[in-house]
Amino acid sequence: MVSATATTYLSCCSSIQPSCIAIDHDEKYVLDSLIDGRAPLNQPETPRSRPRRVPNLNQQKAEMVTYDKRPRAALRPWLGVSAITASLFVFLTTELMPVGLLTPMSASLGISVGAAGLMVTLYGVSAGLGVPFIVAWTRRVNRRVLLSALLATLTVGNLVTAVAPSYPLVLTTRLIMGFASGVFWAIGVSMAMRLVPERHASRAAAVVMSGISIAAVVGIPLGTALESLTDWRTTFLIWAGLAALVFLAAVAVIPSLPSANAVSVREVFALPLTNVPLRLVLFTVVLFVLGHFGAYTFVRPFLEETSSATPLFITAVLMVYGVGCAAGNLVAGHTVGRSASGSFIASCAGLVVSLLALLAIGHGPAGSVISLILWGVSFGVVQLSQVNMTQAAAPGTFEAAMSLNTMAYNTSIALGALFGGQFADHLGVTSVVWFGVALTAAALLLTLGARRKTPRPVHGGASARG
Repeated sequence: MVSATATTYLSCCSSIQPSCIAIDHDEKYVLDSLIDGRAPLNQPETPRSRPRRVPNLNQQKAEMVTYDKRPRAALRPWLGVSAITASLFVFLTTELMPVGLLTPMSASLGISVGAAGLMVTLYGVSAGLGVPFIVAWTRRVNRRVLLSALLATLTVGNLVTAVAPSYPLVLTTRLIMGFASGVFWAIGVSMAMRLVPERHASRAAAVVMSGISIAAVVGIPLGTALESLTDWRTTFLIWAGLAALVFLAAVAVIPSLPSANAVSVREVFALPLTNVPLRLVLFTVVLFVLGHFGAYTFVRPFLEETSSATPLFITAVLMVYGVGCAAGNLVAGHTVGRSASGSFIASCAGLVVSLLALLAIGHGPAGSVISLILWGVSFGVVQLSQVNMTQAAAPGTFEAAMSLNTMAYNTSIALGALFGGQFADHLGVTSVVWFGVALTAAALLLTLGARRKTPRPVHGGASARG
């Protein structure tokens, strides 16, 4: 925007007629030079011999407006990306918040801890199973409007949770918020990639995905700390206020984004049948998510059993893991543009190695820290790589493909925890880590095999331009 001084100057100049200007030729030349942006230091010794020239003030005004707007034009898309990143943060922390609040919530609502755990499970299931339908049903809705509606739902949901007098109302509210969360996962990354120039699309996706790491390192521990200082209802009330602030930020900085490539429900579910690369990506997602979350869910009992880790040490090492995830996102922002599948292969191999390292050297503090750092960095790269692989497999129907990705991802999280629990109960927690090794290795082998059969694309960069 043009500054107030420049605006006043231009307005005054526009209202003055040339015939009214009473200045000599020397002054006129200096004024012309200043308007043109030239320094009048080397003016001719006989300025009277210069042809008289009247500046085109309208043109100068247009040029000044363009110049002033450039920094804002470059900044605004990244403000939108930041708002989407903040949205991911509040959605994910809202989803996982009850994990750290199960005991006080169960006591307050008069239910068992196991029943309280359904608040997380049901949220994840609704996020996974409902998303393909909702994304298809809202395929004609402007994505800025849709994101605003999702954030409004999250705000109201957290507010209702904070004041809900009964467990059934909390559970129903969490179910509805889960649907909103699933839709966000399907459209959020795509929106961010559309906001920025195409060459920065992968970096925008990396910034958004960093919200996962921020939630793990800061958000969830912060929620637990707030509950210890106040109570769980106040914690959800504060999170409702945070979601409201993110809603206002999204409305303010995200421009209109018409729906780019959404399709009907029938076409959504037909995609894996007709699109072989997408089908392979979805199988890969199922395998690595089952393996990763199956093992990660039981990392605390594994460390307690094998290294007698204290709760304080486990908290610290999980925060280190979150920092590793953030670092992995930054690395992936530079690598997936060159080769999404290559980045996935390298990072999935890192997952396998980190889990094997946990089995081999995780019995001591140093070994645990090294293994969890490598695990975190690898998972950070895997996360962004699989999003870019999904986009590369279905560039014309990215949102529909991401809705299937979200369904596969969230369903696999639930199944990974279920299968991991069975292994832990019957074969011990060490067997859960081996379960993770087997499935992440299977995902790696599947991607390697698919890459050999598929010609390498000329451009590995991802964009959701639709």
